Amino acid sequence: MTALWIAHVSVTDAEAYGRYAKLAGPAIAAHGGVFLARGGRYVQLEGNDRARNVVARFPSLEAAVACYNSAEYQAALSHAKGAAVRDLVVVEEAAP
Repeated sequence: MTALWIAHVSVTDAEAYGRYAKLAGPAIAAHGGVFLARGGRYVQLEGNDRARNVVARFPSLEAAVACYNSAEYQAALSHAKGAAVRDLVVVEEAAP
């Protein structure tokens, strides 16, 4: 089953977060991830408002978690630490 990687982000250091984004995209793609939404328009209906929202689809929940734990993604993530407040969840998609 495919899975969605859903991130809600408030960027506090645009330069450092830009370095993260530049490295994270290729790491996500290398694990089969495809971006469905990346910082576009949104409407916050409940919960904490975060100005950047990202959704990527992975071939499986395991592939998404493997991506997160990969050396390539962790190297990218090192630039996001201290440069953003983030929530990240991976959710398996429902069967059709």
